[in-house]
Amino acid sequence: MDDHLTAWTVQVRKGLLEVLVLNALRSAGEAYGYDLVRSLAGHPGGDLGEGTLYPLLSRLRLQGLVATRLVESDAGPARKYYRLTPAGEHTLDAMNDHLDTVLAGWKRLRARRS
Repeated sequence: MDDHLTAWTVQVRKGLLEVLVLNALRSAGEAYGYDLVRSLAGHPGGDLGEGTLYPLLSRLRLQGLVATRLVESDAGPARKYYRLTPAGEHTLDAMNDHLDTVLAGWKRLRARRS
């Protein structure tokens, strides 16, 4: 892959990580951070490490889009579980609608080429 394409794909991925994580949380209902890493790994663009995920989840929590709860664990420290808040649900709906609109326009532009 050439340098320009590599840089572009990195930027696209960065732009989509938030909506990918929020959609994964909606799908799961509630999830432990490492479970999110594993579930996203099977999706294009979703391959991210804990060092990327946890700061993102922290920012989403500070923005009021996700809430957390601690669950004691017999196997080690308490686990933090994440879930969407009502504001997170609303924001995710708007994000998904916007992406659907952008992708529909992109598909129309691509179809003109044919």
